[in-house]
Amino acid sequence: MKMRNAIKSVASKDCFDSVLFRGLFRRRNAAHFRRRRVNPDSLLTRFLILLVAAVCIGIGTGLLLPKISTPLAQVTGQYIATGPVAQVLAALPVDDHPSKQGYDRKSFSYNTIDEDGNGCTVRDDILKRDLTEVAYKSPSRCQIKSGMLQDPYTGKTIRFIRGRQTSSAVQIDHVVALENAWQSGAKQWDVQTKQRYGNDTYNLLAVDGPSNQEKGSASAAYWLPPSRQYRCAYVARQVGVKQKYALTVTTTEKQAISTVLRTCPTQQIPDH
Repeated sequence: MKMRNAIKSVASKDCFDSVLFRGLFRRRNAAHFRRRRVNPDSLLTRFLILLVAAVCIGIGTGLLLPKISTPLAQVTGQYIATGPVAQVLAALPVDDHPSKQGYDRKSFSYNTIDEDGNGCTVRDDILKRDLTEVAYKSPSRCQIKSGMLQDPYTGKTIRFIRGRQTSSAVQIDHVVALENAWQSGAKQWDVQTKQRYGNDTYNLLAVDGPSNQEKGSASAAYWLPPSRQYRCAYVARQVGVKQKYALTVTTTEKQAISTVLRTCPTQQIPDH
């Protein structure tokens, strides 16, 4: 009895009562069962008491873990990263109160201007750069008719075929999304800077369409590529973009990027 009371003080009362007392110390009055007193000092009873207590404590601990995960990560150094990308990340200004008020995607003029003057849209420029086995729709060698993409986000090989029902299989992603850039400082830019950012090939990748849709405007705090092999390169490019345009990061975004960078301390900021 003393052992039962000691364990009961540790385990959850509801869990202990519902599992232990109903399971061990209550017997239904049935015609084919003989009522029998359970000896609380027997080895079997003690074992079952300990087992139930362990289950109850385990469940309670499991419920508490998500609540302590962030402080635990800080204590264990999960957010501490080293290397060239981490150094650039550490220098980025932090803004934990970003606002998307007034956000206007059209102000970035994505795919509506010929930034490099080659006569092609930036979408076609990116497809030409990132696809292999490229076939062109016209002699101007601008519009891509078909090609193969080794998708960085998923690791899959995707066949691109231009058409209303098929073009969306491969989409062009702003690595640092336009809305995220707006919240990180772009809303203060002049028209020319917004247009340059919206069509900067350094911030553009041809990727798997569904993955791009899933990402939306999320920062690294809320979305990372499904392919773990590409995550270091992905966050490195995000840091490079934010450095190039003097954009801010949030604390959670910075922590998420640092967590990735801990796995690849030699990762470099992309040159182009």
